[in-house]
Amino acid sequence: MNAPIYTLVRGADWRAAKTVGAYCGSADDTRDGFLHFSTAEQVRDSARKHRAGERDLWLVAVDPEALGAALRWEPASGGRRPGLFPHLYGPLPVSAVVSAVPLPLGGDGQHTFPDGVP
Repeated sequence: MNAPIYTLVRGADWRAAKTVGAYCGSADDTRDGFLHFSTAEQVRDSARKHRAGERDLWLVAVDPEALGAALRWEPASGGRRPGLFPHLYGPLPVSAVVSAVPLPLGGDGQHTFPDGVP
């Protein structure tokens, strides 16, 4: 397995995904036509910019090799952030998930990430 990629999923959406076997994305994902993912180096910034203060948020780690050709590495929408981001064009099969952990909010209102995620 290559290094995992990450997506931030609201708790209700994650629980539903586990029930049906796939995660189809957030409203933002639907609008953009793909599921947004981040590398370990990008995910904290993504949480600060797009999910600040959200409770019941989950950090879902995925094996990129399990996603096949539906995974593409592309610039951020509108070129707002440097680097390439993993985008999944299709639903995320729960079978590709290597871990899913809740991201509690710390006293500073920022999400607390597990060890091993820079």
